[in-house]
Amino acid sequence: MQLQLTKPICFFDLETTGTNVAKDRIVEISILKILPNGNKESKTWLVNPEMPIPPEVVAVHGITNEKVANEPTFKQLSKEIYKMIKDSDLGGFNSDRFDIPLLAEEMLRADVDFDMKNMVSVDVQTIFHKMEKRTLGAAYKFYCDKNLDDAHSAEADTLATYEVLLSQLDRYPELENDVKKLSEFTTRKQSLDFAGFIGVNKEEQPIFAFGKHKGKTVDEVMETEPGYFGWILNADFPLYTKKVLTQIKLSKLNNKLS
Repeated sequence: MQLQLTKPICFFDLETTGTNVAKDRIVEISILKILPNGNKESKTWLVNPEMPIPPEVVAVHGITNEKVANEPTFKQLSKEIYKMIKDSDLGGFNSDRFDIPLLAEEMLRADVDFDMKNMVSVDVQTIFHKMEKRTLGAAYKFYCDKNLDDAHSAEADTLATYEVLLSQLDRYPELENDVKKLSEFTTRKQSLDFAGFIGVNKEEQPIFAFGKHKGKTVDEVMETEPGYFGWILNADFPLYTKKVLTQIKLSKLNNKLS
């Protein structure tokens, strides 16, 4: 089975300092770019996270503070990484909930205006969980009959994720070999930001998906409690969430002026 593409898709995996999207940093990123003609490009970078890597995290992926001390920062790598992915859709394992949100945070910190407006994403983990409910190592064994010997190496995990998706397409005829259809299949719920703080109601209006205003439209809250917007901007929310809210507010202001 070959993946049918109308544009490139970049499968990628991150190793990080932890699992907090707003606070943690990337220590390794590997990208496997698949072109519509079947050609592949791959690149792996070690990254200086500019913060300590906790010992319990080092125990998982094996990347020590010493190993990345002399590596470039994400900001130094950001333009090269963005150049590789900007014309592509994205794929990964648990990427919709973790890798893409964290990548977006790192890009925005580096002053790269990362946006998913012209991209779709395929989360291979979601296909796996909907079909089999296992881990990446088990998925690799189940679908590809191979052992993932180098698990938690970004490069090994990235390649395994791509191979698992190809095997999933072979195994499940009901899965359409189309990146947009796969993206729709792997989307858990509709949200405007990666972290899921800003959702969409049945009328396609932006709503808050958390806190005391959960379920209320963003427009309504901005009218009745304008300070809530300022609180979010100054609180420890992901940068992409703040960007989405700012765009909604600016759009509302522009509509009033027009």
